Amino acid sequence: MPSLYATIPRMPTFLDVSTWPRRDLFEFFRTYENPYFNICTQLEVTKVLEVLKTRPEVSASLTYHYFALRVANEIEPFKYRLRDDQVLIHDVIHGGTTVLLPNESFTFAYFDYQQEFARFMPDAQASVRAVRTEVQAFKPLDGDDRIHFTVLPWVSFTSFAHARNKTRAISVPKIAFGKFIRQNERTYLPTSVEVHHAMMDGLHVGRFFNRLEEMFAAPEAFM
Repeated sequence: MPSLYATIPRMPTFLDVSTWPRRDLFEFFRTYENPYFNICTQLEVTKVLEVLKTRPEVSASLTYHYFALRVANEIEPFKYRLRDDQVLIHDVIHGGTTVLLPNESFTFAYFDYQQEFARFMPDAQASVRAVRTEVQAFKPLDGDDRIHFTVLPWVSFTSFAHARNKTRAISVPKIAFGKFIRQNERTYLPTSVEVHHAMMDGLHVGRFFNRLEEMFAAPEAFM
């Protein structure tokens, strides 16, 4: 018999902005016409690709989506979302990414975060296959409990900017991956992280990149 408590939805958790050390920064940036900042860098993925050579059934693209989503769930500000004058804290954040279609248009595939790589990957790959092969109306999800990903495998970019609109997803972080760069027998992945400045600062994005670098340097421990 299922537990009664499993059917009771959790109450949303809000940050106590009045005691938040960033309160003044939150108030300062949340009314900006353009409150976003973006940091781009190149992350070494040599060891990740070496592991994937022995696992050809695994998507390389979704592998670095997994690592980025895992890190985002570790760093609390990536789970903050703007609710008028409040900050909602999601328990878990999931993912959604762009998928190129045979007609050269694109759509979105969505996947839930699962900490175990072996559980995450089959579900994420199935989601991407489904939107590529099934005729569906273009209908993006409106929730903000996700990271918005995109991939540009044709461009080794050094800067990036996203399209934005004024919906409830206004404070969702956006992460972009580019074309691999080969230098001195090593492979690098251009990576862009764009966030709402009322939610976090360069310190938090720096922590994101540093943790992602650690995981990419020892991928076997997570895959």
